[in-house]
Amino acid sequence: MYIKQSIEQLAPYVPGIQPQMDGRVIKINANENPYPPSSQVQELLGGFDYAQLRYYPDATSQRLRQLIAAHYQLPSEHLFCGNGSDEIISYLFQVCFEEQDTIATPYPTYTLYKTIADIHRVHTEYVPTRDDFTIDTEALVQTGAKGIFIANPNAQTGLMLPLAEIEELLQRYDGLVVIDEAYMDFAPASASAIALVGKYPHLVVLRTFSKSYSLCGIRVGYSLADPALVHALDKCRDSYNVSLLSQLLAEAAFKDQTYLQRTIQWIVATRDRVAAALTELGFEVLPSEANFVLCKPVHGSAIDIYDYLKARQVYVRHFDAPRLSDKLRITIGTDAEMDVLLKYLHEFAEVRSTS
Repeated sequence: MYIKQSIEQLAPYVPGIQPQMDGRVIKINANENPYPPSSQVQELLGGFDYAQLRYYPDATSQRLRQLIAAHYQLPSEHLFCGNGSDEIISYLFQVCFEEQDTIATPYPTYTLYKTIADIHRVHTEYVPTRDDFTIDTEALVQTGAKGIFIANPNAQTGLMLPLAEIEELLQRYDGLVVIDEAYMDFAPASASAIALVGKYPHLVVLRTFSKSYSLCGIRVGYSLADPALVHALDKCRDSYNVSLLSQLLAEAAFKDQTYLQRTIQWIVATRDRVAAALTELGFEVLPSEANFVLCKPVHGSAIDIYDYLKARQVYVRHFDAPRLSDKLRITIGTDAEMDVLLKYLHEFAEVRSTS
């Protein structure tokens, strides 16, 4: 065969179940936004001149870069756009790491970091989070890794690493520091590491249009970093890595910051209500700053609850992994969807108490 042995042995990234959406399914397992994108996205699609598809898109997504950079009051040279932030992660491995280098990342976290590291034959050093799942930055530094990847808020827990701790990490560690802020829009704006981008050349901040902008389907992400690193990323990217439609739709969504903030407020309010309701039901709930909650049932097993919900077409996420197998990760849906979830959880508790 022509397939490299390292790829044959690779453990691929496993996404959440993608059920057939037939109007009855409640899909709260992939941290997708329950609300549609901005109406400006729909208007753009409705009036789109399909003849434009004859032409290649802007190779550097320059207009989108300039729009985002202006919002964060940075020169556009600090911006790079990708086909989802996952693509940018892959480019970072191409640009910054040699085979047999090591990256460090907390555990648990977004497992794609290790998958991409394995593809590039880079070692991943998992550093366990503390008993309360907070991140130990000093332990990350002590690994001696060439780069550190931190999802903030963390991808499986929703917990925040304070900005002050990120800056302390940048001051005492000179390797690449990647702060993946896929869920940051659901947290206080003051917590973002974007404020540090112009100050530390070894910092990369990742963002995505998938979560808060409700645009998982178009695959657009961006990074903010030192211009020298952006230039290196531009050398390695696919010739036209972000499609014309994706660029235009991302621009339309980004311009509607009013709608963005409104939907974020809805999701955060629902998240806090659901967290309180789960606590009343006997779950241990981590204090999330994302659009999901990680919770541990005190009565009954996580996998039994997962199966009970799945049989009723409510899909949450269960990870068969250390420190996570006794927990469920629940994406925040609409209030109506969350009411159905809570109803079934009440039913499960009643069935268990009478059996």
